Amino acid sequence: MDFDDDYCFGGGEEEDEALYSDGGNDEDDYDFIDNASDSSDVAPLSRHQVQNYTVLSESDIRQRQEDEIMKISTVLSISKFAARILLRHYNWNAGKIHDEWFADEKKVRSALGLLEKPLMEYKDSSEMTCGICFDTYPGAEMLDAGCGHPFCSSCWEGYVSVAINGGPGCLSLRCPDPSCGAAVGEDVINLLASDEEKEKYSAYFIRSYIEDNKKTKWCPAPGCDFAVDFASGSGSYDVTCKCSCSFCWNCTEEAHRPVDCDTVAKWILKNSAESENMNWILANSKPCPSCKRPIEKNQGCMHMTCTPPCKYEFCWLCLGPWSEHGETTGGFYACNRYEEAKADKEFQEAEQQREIIKNSLERYYHYYERWATNQSSRQKALADLEQMQTVHLEKLSDLQCQPESQLKFITEAWLQIVECRRVLKWTYAYGYYIPEKEKAKREFFEYLQGEAEAGLERLHQCAEKELEVYLTEKNPERDFNCFRTKLSGLTSVTRTFFENLVKALENGLSDVNSHVPTSRSASSKSLGRSYSGKKGRDEPITPRSNYSGIGG
Repeated sequence: MDFDDDYCFGGGEEEDEALYSDGGNDEDDYDFIDNASDSSDVAPLSRHQVQNYTVLSESDIRQRQEDEIMKISTVLSISKFAARILLRHYNWNAGKIHDEWFADEKKVRSALGLLEKPLMEYKDSSEMTCGICFDTYPGAEMLDAGCGHPFCSSCWEGYVSVAINGGPGCLSLRCPDPSCGAAVGEDVINLLASDEEKEKYSAYFIRSYIEDNKKTKWCPAPGCDFAVDFASGSGSYDVTCKCSCSFCWNCTEEAHRPVDCDTVAKWILKNSAESENMNWILANSKPCPSCKRPIEKNQGCMHMTCTPPCKYEFCWLCLGPWSEHGETTGGFYACNRYEEAKADKEFQEAEQQREIIKNSLERYYHYYERWATNQSSRQKALADLEQMQTVHLEKLSDLQCQPESQLKFITEAWLQIVECRRVLKWTYAYGYYIPEKEKAKREFFEYLQGEAEAGLERLHQCAEKELEVYLTEKNPERDFNCFRTKLSGLTSVTRTFFENLVKALENGLSDVNSHVPTSRSASSKSLGRSYSGKKGRDEPITPRSNYSGIGG
């Protein structure tokens, strides 16, 4: 294997000293020399990233709810049903409950309808009148919410049923009497609701813990029932659910580092906005002089005929009636009147405006096409990763006589490809919104983006094409070990380059002023992209050019 060709990183005299291998063990085979990153800052793509969130299943949520209910009930010496009402009202913020309760317990009870009297049942033999249906019932069939407003069991059941089927508002249910604000707790629900209604009420209660709590959110993936508890104050909002969906906890869009949430919102809106259709129409069509409908020119001739019922014939260039055109005006493929009209200021402004819109669209399509292409590549990589894990690893293990546990480097490579495709995709949205006037920043960004693309393509090529050889036939162990070394090295280098690229973009490419385009090799060095592959103990790796980067 020719490492001279396959690994060419760094460039220029400034980096010559960084291009020597100082390895002596396996860990040094691929020594990434990080000259700019802060070791205390955990990068988003790192295998050793500290997880700043917790994925919660339904059972986890129930357990957390029970723990908090028990704590509030114990501290405030109230029933668990009252504790549930308090937590719901204060959005599961125990600290706020303590502050409010100990400051003015009476005020809190009044606001929430928490009465000290328990649920009452009238078991004496006297008859009572229901306040809803006004029928007379034995006292044993009458219930109230502890407030002294008795209603018959039948009306209570109907009241509770309508409230539960009406949505999550049933969690704040009050006494049916319009003048009473007594809270109806879960004890009443359990007594009167059907099994189906109890399940609904329980589901609403679980949802309230996630949707009313500022620290938790549901995973946005369709059909996923997991939630995420996020540690506030953390640097990165990117989280990955147990269903494998990666998303931004802040805006719940797909994970989009290094782009901020505002830029993502603008980009998504632009991709779906009707205004882009109108811009395309303005840039690529002209209005029919008769009916004003937009017409796109699809043939070489300047003779245009509007569609029925208009059927107006006109010249594409000057928009004049075709009946006034002939050999004297330039014929089918030219128009002398158009050339004369160019001198008209109003005509010039219209043409310039159309040209501006057209250039703007071409720029947008440039970024959008590459954004969408990387998204497609990421989806394909995900499918390849699944096939690798379910089919190819077992086959490879048999062919190469190695346990699957020693083939994890292949899975790691594919996981890195998937993540890098996501990052690379969003760099195009980042680049689109770099102001035109910041030319140096744009050039620096495009150079770094190009280096990232080259490095990722090299890793992808190795994991996809070069691996095929070992899936079709048994190769000498030495050859496969060389492949292992190469793929592991490319994975490590690509990971670190993308980690530092993300940090650089999130910092707004603040180094652009110190890394002008004439010193690009030093610019890349600031991202820690220098690399040494194991050739010989003190043997340098020859750079192919002054600007050779990852994937060179």
